[in-house]
Amino acid sequence: MHPIDLNRRQFFKASGLAYAGWSLVGQPLMGKPAGIQPEPHIHVDAQPKFELSPYLYMQFMEPLGTTDASVDAAWDFAGDCWREDVIEISQELAPTLMRWGGCFCSYYRWKEGVGPRESRKPMQNLLWGGIYNHQVGTGEFVDFCHRIGADPLIVVNFEADGRKPWAVSPKGDIRSGDANEAAEWVAYCNDPSNALRLQHGIQKPYNVKLWQIGNETSYDPDGFDVESAAKKTLEFARAMRKADPKIQIIGWGDSGWAERMAEVAGEELQYLAFHNGFGPGGADSPLRGIEYRKDPAKTWDSLMQACRIQQEKMDEMRSQVARFNMPLAMTECHFILPGRNRCEVLSTWAAGVANARVLNVHERNGDLLKIATLADFCGTRWQNNAVMIPVPHGPSYMMPVAMVMSLYRKHTGKQAVEVLGTPENLDVTASRTGDCIYLHVVNTHRTRPVQSTFAVDGMHVTGGRVTWFDLDPEFEIFEYRPEHTFPKESQITNEMVWSFPAASVSAVELTIQSA
Repeated sequence: MHPIDLNRRQFFKASGLAYAGWSLVGQPLMGKPAGIQPEPHIHVDAQPKFELSPYLYMQFMEPLGTTDASVDAAWDFAGDCWREDVIEISQELAPTLMRWGGCFCSYYRWKEGVGPRESRKPMQNLLWGGIYNHQVGTGEFVDFCHRIGADPLIVVNFEADGRKPWAVSPKGDIRSGDANEAAEWVAYCNDPSNALRLQHGIQKPYNVKLWQIGNETSYDPDGFDVESAAKKTLEFARAMRKADPKIQIIGWGDSGWAERMAEVAGEELQYLAFHNGFGPGGADSPLRGIEYRKDPAKTWDSLMQACRIQQEKMDEMRSQVARFNMPLAMTECHFILPGRNRCEVLSTWAAGVANARVLNVHERNGDLLKIATLADFCGTRWQNNAVMIPVPHGPSYMMPVAMVMSLYRKHTGKQAVEVLGTPENLDVTASRTGDCIYLHVVNTHRTRPVQSTFAVDGMHVTGGRVTWFDLDPEFEIFEYRPEHTFPKESQITNEMVWSFPAASVSAVELTIQSA
């Protein structure tokens, strides 16, 4: 895989599509997206609409300190290597892109995490608490990406994102990094003759092509304003691109900043970043603590609201970049819920179904959304992690959000195609590669299966295969159990009729030929 080679002037010319010309522009709480008519079959137009980015299945790695063992739990300190069970389950998850970032990078000095491990200086983890030992740094992160088949994305220290408490530690340690430091990091990773990397015994460059400037920079009212951030972004981008002209750069554009950021720094940026989270809702929401166990139907309906919230956020971001056609990168996104360990409801299969519906929102907005995620990558406690790591030992396993991300990632086409109609209660997106149509199908009915046939305009459907999950919505994932956390598979043999089980998430592959 390689970074998407698009800039803001080329993007819509390459896609050949204006968003307003595509009918799938909304998504109600339940059932079909707006504009889709009920039919007895899943009805698809095979004509490609736009290219789907492989980076819609990103994960991001952040040392979470005392909040969650996270990176430390994934590292084998005795062997100075990654835990093999973490590598193996991450290969099953198969993320296309892995981000080294989060708030941690706002006070991360990259030179402390390179070179001999015994000489790496520990740092205070200013947000998450505790001490970070730097056993995992740039080289280890890139090695992990290579081992699981993901491209690396690095977030640079953007002058502590304007946050004064993070610019200097309580012990007087300078934690803010400038544009020169960011450029030196690019050179360390990508310059074949970089002296420091060669001094560390690393002959081949890491070739990190995706870089992000700023993480949640707009979220601190006492930090940078948009004008300062935009000018500094331009300064950072030019310095970093001088170190490697071929890198792709992501600027920060949330909180209404996208338009101004594009105006000031857009000539140096390939993407604008934003984040989104799905909260519990009102005071009577079941998505708090263990309230979700009391009323499964109410819990189901509350979880299903996430897809609507996500589409509303996409609409907001679209409106801000409409003049610039700037591709978007949603580099953090997940449920944000109260309760012990970020709320146990996220271990339920109902949450997996809700996350699959959000993934469908991402696909429908794939003309503009080119990088996206739905989880924090790994850890020992947080329920919004994709991978849970038992400690001190035991096989790591995927949470429901990771199960659906892995399913979609492995069964998707390169080009989006339009869904013209579906049976009631099916949420469907479609894509195509050559003579194969891929369907991502969510049965939004909690208790009832939905039967469907398949129709592709101008084509004969000559065969089909389904890979799916159909657990009880109340089932909770809490250990490595392949019979639950790995999907089922079957050919469609009964006259191309398939019954989608209640609360199921399915990936359908249809073989087509010209009529």
